[in-house]
Amino acid sequence: MKNPKISQVLKAYRKQNKYSVNDVVLKLEKNHLPVAPKTVYGWESGQTQPDADTLLVLCKIYKIDNILESFGYDSPGEPLLLSKEERSLILQYRSYAEMQPAIKKLLDV
Repeated sequence: MKNPKISQVLKAYRKQNKYSVNDVVLKLEKNHLPVAPKTVYGWESGQTQPDADTLLVLCKIYKIDNILESFGYDSPGEPLLLSKEERSLILQYRSYAEMQPAIKKLLDV
């Protein structure tokens, strides 16, 4: 059964990472997954979907950490797309455990 969110998420993350379709094709080739540009367009338009192995490589290329949530399997609603700056902030937050209580207080969380 096709998941309609796969095409939306793949296209959104490609654009968020500022990759052209040809960039994605080259990155897939480096991972020993040769595809034509029209294949990537097909995935993004929902005409076809990548197989599971290819989807995992695309997630690695696009830096999608929570695959189930990103594609709508883990939680209802729209997937959370993070910018590079937001991702950096989260990683910095996680690396300073001693500062997390102060950050939570600052943000009133």
